[in-house]
Amino acid sequence: MKSLLRTTVLLAVAGGLLAAPAAAEAASGLAPSRLPLGPAGQQLPSLGSQFGAARPSAPTQQHAPSPAVAPLEQAVPPAAAPKSQRAHEAVEFFWYDCAHSALLEQPLTRWAARHQADVTLRRVPAVWPGSPDEAEQRAHARLFYTLDRLGEVDRLQAAVFRAVREQHAGLTTEQAAADWAAGQGVDAAEFRAAYRSAEVDRAVQDAPKLFAQDQVTELPTVVVDGTGRTSPTRAGGVDGMPAALDQLVAEQPAR
Repeated sequence: MKSLLRTTVLLAVAGGLLAAPAAAEAASGLAPSRLPLGPAGQQLPSLGSQFGAARPSAPTQQHAPSPAVAPLEQAVPPAAAPKSQRAHEAVEFFWYDCAHSALLEQPLTRWAARHQADVTLRRVPAVWPGSPDEAEQRAHARLFYTLDRLGEVDRLQAAVFRAVREQHAGLTTEQAAADWAAGQGVDAAEFRAAYRSAEVDRAVQDAPKLFAQDQVTELPTVVVDGTGRTSPTRAGGVDGMPAALDQLVAEQPAR
């Protein structure tokens, strides 16, 4: 009888020890730790995880072009106010071969002109590691950063979209990109030097990190002050994005 009683007591004590961690967690009001879930219910990496551990396996969401798309016109860049005086930053993630990125180019340029006193517009070419389009995206990113280094982005951004989307120019090799740039009045030797430069190499390497850091899932996406964002899906189409950007800027406190 004493043996049976002792066994019962030991089992009760053991059961209490095993339940203690769960009970303590419940008492503290904290739910068991879980990774955040994505829009489709998939697990997402924690903020502390490394970029390479969360590589997507498919390209960003894009949208088919409208049945009738007006050709891109040369945008006239506005006279810019000093960046140090601007209270907000808008970062556009785009790809030269994305139909909706092309459609946004002119409206976004006009929007930036209206907000030249309070918003700095920065463009980031999209590079999604592991996607079928990664090689082309990296080549287009190199072209963009080469033009940026030469101070030619404002003049030629619409022309690149036109060449890729309407004229189906690849522009994915140094030779093709340099020949195209020379046709736009860019010095070929300067273009090639910038194309191969260490600064452009670093920018292309950093592009996927920026893409992951801002959790971009659709092109184009514009992020305002690191927190607010809009895209064709969120704004109900490309046409709605400038108004959405107006609202985001109004909601964000000045930096």
